[in-house]
Amino acid sequence: MSDKQTHFGFKTVDEAEKAGKVAEVFHSVADRYDVMNDLMSVGMHRIWKRFLQLKANVRPGMRCLDIAGGTGDISRLLAKDAGPAGQVWLTDINGSMLGVGRDRLLDEGLMLPVAQCDAEKLPFPNDYFDLVTVAFGLRNMTHKDAALKEMRRVLKPGGRLMVLEFSKVWKPLAPLYDLYSFQILPRLGEAVAKDSESYRYLAESIRMHPDQETLKEMMAEAGFGKVDYHNLTGGVVALHLGYKI
Repeated sequence: MSDKQTHFGFKTVDEAEKAGKVAEVFHSVADRYDVMNDLMSVGMHRIWKRFLQLKANVRPGMRCLDIAGGTGDISRLLAKDAGPAGQVWLTDINGSMLGVGRDRLLDEGLMLPVAQCDAEKLPFPNDYFDLVTVAFGLRNMTHKDAALKEMRRVLKPGGRLMVLEFSKVWKPLAPLYDLYSFQILPRLGEAVAKDSESYRYLAESIRMHPDQETLKEMMAEAGFGKVDYHNLTGGVVALHLGYKI
């Protein structure tokens, strides 16, 4: 790959095209995204997000930034802990996903600040947030290293980044996981969301995402200290944590 190209699932595309192609995927699935999450993870995504919430240990009054927050699951959990004195920003680069998330939160009586923005160019000041989270969004970013550095920039010294993302599954589970990802998942996407191609991309993007140790190294290279991770569900998902030092 040249410097001007990147991965879009298993395909190679120009860097300038990737954001638009990812946007098409999420515009397409936004309305059915939550239903599909429950179906394709058999509800496990709720447990993974709850684990993030417990590890975050957000206290009343803290400032939190939810990047690629989509339909608002993480923002909702953090807002409960931050309380009225706290501040939780729901952000996403995709307007369709963000609209669904904003409306869902409003329906539940949560009026959180919302911003459509690119994680590689965050519109927030330096040293502002106590916690930055990104759940199932980092793998879709074109320049992950730039995004990680931006996340570090907006954190206060001592603040934490938490990355919840699909990762490298335990090897004995790999054949079954591949069968599910490439045969069952696209068919499920077609049946429920009327879109098999978007879910085929999602399966491919998971395989192209850095594994646990590689992402740990990337976070360290971006300036985070005490970087560690927890494998969940046999490595299907990993939660990475790092501190701004």
